[in-house]
Amino acid sequence: MLSFVSHRALRLLAAGAALAATAAIAQAEPIAVVVDHAKVMQVSRPADIVIIGNPAIADATIQDNRTLIITGRSFGTTNLIVLDSDGKPIADEVITVAAPNDQVVTVFRRANRQSYSCTPECAPILMVGDNVDVFDSVNQQIQAHGSLTDTAATR
Repeated sequence: MLSFVSHRALRLLAAGAALAATAAIAQAEPIAVVVDHAKVMQVSRPADIVIIGNPAIADATIQDNRTLIITGRSFGTTNLIVLDSDGKPIADEVITVAAPNDQVVTVFRRANRQSYSCTPECAPILMVGDNVDVFDSVNQQIQAHGSLTDTAATR
């Protein structure tokens, strides 16, 4: 009887360990990136193909065959799959892109929202969810500024 109980206990213990290992794999931490920020990801083998589930949320580029650069584009969660030259998976990860929370002030005027970066003086920034007119105006100003600097750099 003791032998039966100990074998049964060992089987239960082995099954529990296997279940715990599976749960640990399934609950791996997602790669956390902030909007408009980049993060370096190393892979174990040379990467050939990188697939992003939703490219509107994140982007990934191959820096060299073992280094990826992941950039947050918009808030949300997506996945990243990295394949080698034989099409075999190297990585299958979840990417979570969050809003920057450093020194951002959000101003609400009734239903209209506008965001500012206050480091140390406040200036308008582009944030998904801001009032469309304000967003477009700030975007035009940023593009115009970029054009000025591009023109100056080519002189």
